[in-house]
Amino acid sequence: MTPPFDPSVREMTRLDALHQLQLLDTAPSEAFDRITRMAAQLFGLPIAAVSLTDADRQWFKSKVGVEHNEIPRLRAPCAAVAESGQLLAVPDLLEDACFRDSPLADSGIRFYLGAPLVTRTGHCLGAMCVLGLEPRSVSEADRAALQDLAAMAMAQIELQHALGRIDPISGLPNRNQFVSDVRDLALALPAGTAQLAAMVSLASPEQLSDAMRVMGSAHLDEIVRAAVPAMRRFAGGGKVYHVGTAQFVLLAPAGSTLVRFSGSLLGWLGESAAARGTRFLTTTTVGLARFAVGEEAPLDLLRNLHSAVHDALSAESGLRVFSPELDAAYQRRFWLIGELGRALAQPGELHLAFQPKIDLHTGACRGVEALLRWTHPDEGALSPAEFIPIVESTSLARATTEWVLEAALCQLVAWRAADVDLQVAINVSAVNLEEPDFCERVLDGLARHGMPAGSLALELTESALMRKPKAARETMERLVAGGVKIAIDDFGTGYSSLAYLQEMPADVVKIDQSFVRGMAKDERTRALVATMIKLSHDLGHRVVAEGVETEEVAQLLRAAGCDEAQGYHYGRPMAPALLTEWLALR
Repeated sequence: MTPPFDPSVREMTRLDALHQLQLLDTAPSEAFDRITRMAAQLFGLPIAAVSLTDADRQWFKSKVGVEHNEIPRLRAPCAAVAESGQLLAVPDLLEDACFRDSPLADSGIRFYLGAPLVTRTGHCLGAMCVLGLEPRSVSEADRAALQDLAAMAMAQIELQHALGRIDPISGLPNRNQFVSDVRDLALALPAGTAQLAAMVSLASPEQLSDAMRVMGSAHLDEIVRAAVPAMRRFAGGGKVYHVGTAQFVLLAPAGSTLVRFSGSLLGWLGESAAARGTRFLTTTTVGLARFAVGEEAPLDLLRNLHSAVHDALSAESGLRVFSPELDAAYQRRFWLIGELGRALAQPGELHLAFQPKIDLHTGACRGVEALLRWTHPDEGALSPAEFIPIVESTSLARATTEWVLEAALCQLVAWRAADVDLQVAINVSAVNLEEPDFCERVLDGLARHGMPAGSLALELTESALMRKPKAARETMERLVAGGVKIAIDDFGTGYSSLAYLQEMPADVVKIDQSFVRGMAKDERTRALVATMIKLSHDLGHRVVAEGVETEEVAQLLRAAGCDEAQGYHYGRPMAPALLTEWLALR
C-alpha cells in the first residue's frame, strides 16, 4: 500500500522551486508592474499584487496600492492559494471564518480574489491577487480574467528565469539549467536508471589564463562559439550545457553504454585535434561519469565530471572516466586540510616527538629532531607521511611551522630548566623560506624565550632550496648571521648542483635514509655514501646519516667518517618525558 503523501515534503519541494527562481527580494520590474496595474484597472480596485509565498511571509514582486513589501504568511489568503493551487475568492473577509481575524481584515481589506501562479512542473509559487475595501461578489468573468493575468505573470516569471539559464556567449543552457534538468530526470525516468554524462573542456586552466593575458576575453569567446556546432552535432539531438568558461556537459542519449559513448568521444577528440591544428594552443579533454537518476545530486555529478576532466589532462588519450577511488583520495586531502587548520587553533591534538642524533665517535646525544605528530579525536593517530606533504603545498605551511617552532622553543626552555642541554632541529618548507618575515619570526622567538640561537637548527630539503635559490640563500644567510644552525635534509634526493651546494651557508648535511639503509648489502651504495661524506666534509659540513637501524650500518658509517647518526637503532621519536628517561639511561 502506498503511504500518504507528506504535505511537509510537498511544501519543501514547492519552496525549493520558488527559491530556484531567485525572484525573492529582487528589485521592482516594469514587466511585472505593467501586469499589476492592468489588474487593478480591469477590476476597478485600489490594490493588486504579484504575491510570492515564502516559508513565513508573502513577498510582493509587484504591487499597486500597497506600501510594504511583505506581510506575514500566517492567515494570508495568498498562502491559502499557494497551498491549494486553486483560485480563491473571498467576497467579504469579515464574513469568512478563516480570514475574519487575519492581518488583512484588521487593516480594512474586505474583498480578496487570487489566482495561482503555477510553474510548468506544477509548483504553486503564490498568487496574482486583487483586493478591495468593500465586499464584492465574484463572477465567472472575473475568475477567467484574473486567471489570464496570472498566466501572463507566470509567463513573465519563466521568461526571466530562462534568461538566467542561457549563457550569453554560447547561447546554450547554463549550469543552472543543467542542475534543474538533471533533477527533473526523475520525473521522466524510473529512480535508479543508469545514465552517462560527459564534460568537454576546451583548454586547461593554465591555457585559458595564458590566452586571456595575451589575447583577451574576445579570443576565449571565439573558441567557445566555434565549438558549439560540434558540441550540438556530437550530442545527436540531446541537450548540451555550457557550464564553465570553456567547459560543456553532454547527457548521453538513452541506451548509451560506457564503451560506445567513450569510443565516440575519443573519435571526436581525434577529429577535433586534427581540425584545430595550431590555430589555438589548447588541449581538449573529456571527463565521463556514471550516475543514477534520482540518486545523485546534480552538483555532485558536476563535481565528479570536473574531477574526471582534470584527471584527463594527464591521460594520453585525453579522456578519463570518473574514479571513486581517486575522488576519495581528493576528499581525504581536503578533509585533512580543514581538520589540520582546526587542530592548529586549539590545544590537545598536535604534539612533538623528538628523535635523538648520536655522535658516532663519542656515543653522546648531541641533539634531537622535532617531529610533528597528530592525534585526531575521531581518526586517532594520523601518519605524518599523509598530512605533512599537504602542509607543505598549502597556505597551512606558515601556521604549522609557527606552531612547531613555538612548541620546540617551549620544550627547549623546559629542558634547560631541568639541566638538559640539547639542540632541537625543526623542519622548514620551501614556502617558509619565501616568507619575507620568516627570519625575524625565528630570531624573535628565540629572544622571547631567552634561548641562544645555536640551540635551534632548521632542516631544509634540497628541493625547497632549489625552488627559489636566491631567496633561499638570502634567508639562510640572515639566519646563520643570527646564530641559527642550518641543515640540508634528505641530501642526495634533490636536484641541487655541487656548485650550488658549495654556496649554501649550511652547517650540516643529512644523508637520506634511502641511501643509508642499503649500505650493508650493496657495495656501490657504500661507495656512494662514503663519497657524499667526504664531499660534505671537504665543503666544511658536518654529516648526519638518517635511517640507521642496525649496528652494522653504524659501523660502516663510522668507518666512512660520518659524524652523527639518527634512526631506530638508537631511538624512535619520543615524547619529551620518555626522551628524558632515555637520556638518563645512557
